[in-house]
Amino acid sequence: MIKGFFGLFVGGLEKKNPEALLEVEKENLRKQIAEFNKGLANHAGLVERLVSQAKRLSREEEELRAKTAANLKAGNRAAAAEYALKLKTAEKEHDDVQGQLEDAEKRYQELLRARDVSVKEAKDKIDRLSRDIDDMKIQKATAELNEMASGMVTEIGGAGDTLNRLESIVEEERTKAAGRARVAKDALDLGEVEEKAAEQDALAEMALAEFAAAEGIEMEKPGSASSASDSPATPSTGQGSMGPVKES
Repeated sequence: MIKGFFGLFVGGLEKKNPEALLEVEKENLRKQIAEFNKGLANHAGLVERLVSQAKRLSREEEELRAKTAANLKAGNRAAAAEYALKLKTAEKEHDDVQGQLEDAEKRYQELLRARDVSVKEAKDKIDRLSRDIDDMKIQKATAELNEMASGMVTEIGGAGDTLNRLESIVEEERTKAAGRARVAKDALDLGEVEEKAAEQDALAEMALAEFAAAEGIEMEKPGSASSASDSPATPSTGQGSMGPVKES
């Protein structure tokens, strides 16, 4: 029961001061972004450690390959065989680290994109709510003026009392219905991050097309210009062979 009364009390405060509630949500968003960025920084540190480890193993492979070749040419088969075995082990470890690095880098980019999309979505919603609050203030002021005018007509007297009451009822119900429609319209379906990202990209492309049309700028259709020459070459990620390895 106490919890219910407290909930009603808080709900009443929120209705009286929605701006304060919006500021609280802004602060919560800032805290969430900061916390997410900490985790993102830790993941970025892991990626950098894997990069350093991959470079070290690449240098080690080059050294072992050179020693193996030198001993083999000098006729030191035992030493050459030992270095060859170490080289094989280093190559396998390098392959493993390279795979971990690719997975970690991919995950980092996914987290980065998820953060950017989520933050943009939250900021857009906050901006909409700010505009809605301003509109609500205007509607309240208008309603108060209408009520004052209605009261004046009632005091002065006249034959339109029933119509005035009916107009007030209709206006109140219309305002409530408009408010419900606005809330329903502004309610967002928070789906998958990639769906939101695709929607945002599509809206941005549409805005660009409208701008180009308004300015009389002719735009090339996506993918129509030099699509073949712009295709990125797939980099070689594995170092599992005993052939020469180029260090990036």
